[in-house]
Amino acid sequence: MATFRLQGSKVLAVDLSGDAVKAKNGAMVAYDGQMAFKKLSGGGEGIRGMVTRRLTGEQMVLMEVKGHGTCFFADRASEINLVNLHNDKLYVEASNLLATDAGLRTGTSFTGMRGATSGNGLFTTTIEGTGQAALMSDGPAVVLRVSPQYPLTVDPGAYIAHQGNVTQSFQSGVTFRTFMGEGGGEAFQVRFEGDGLVYVQPSERNTIGGDV
Repeated sequence: MATFRLQGSKVLAVDLSGDAVKAKNGAMVAYDGQMAFKKLSGGGEGIRGMVTRRLTGEQMVLMEVKGHGTCFFADRASEINLVNLHNDKLYVEASNLLATDAGLRTGTSFTGMRGATSGNGLFTTTIEGTGQAALMSDGPAVVLRVSPQYPLTVDPGAYIAHQGNVTQSFQSGVTFRTFMGEGGGEAFQVRFEGDGLVYVQPSERNTIGGDV
């Protein structure tokens, strides 16, 4: 299995010994040793992943890197966060996914209005199995715990990923800035309930919810 490690906070080093890794197309910045590269496309394995991405006009282009040596990945100086999966599933926005073990299964999941308001489409990427994944964030990511006693409400523009036994619901007409006495803010929020983890970034991407 490929070994993921960080070189600082913005470069991912992946050590390969004949195995493979899937990474965002164009994110490789250097490598040593012998490597072979193959472009992948679709946003998920199988017909469903390809069709759902095509219907919504989304694109997630990955490449497979296989060989012996070390490959280095980075993308626009984004912060990189490593996530360990142990026979579970991670839901992540496609724009925040940098790399995964080749043995992890990738697919798509319907997000409904949460995806639409975040500007990332109606489907999000799923990663399932045992291995490592590398996520990107605009600034250092924060991992927040969701428990039955303490549900979590998140701005869709700051959401990166989540894992665990978590359900999400869409809330409209709720703004953080309104509570602070300001006149603007996101018109939509996402509420997470259950038991798991939610990854957020300290910078909001543009969303179509708009200011209210």
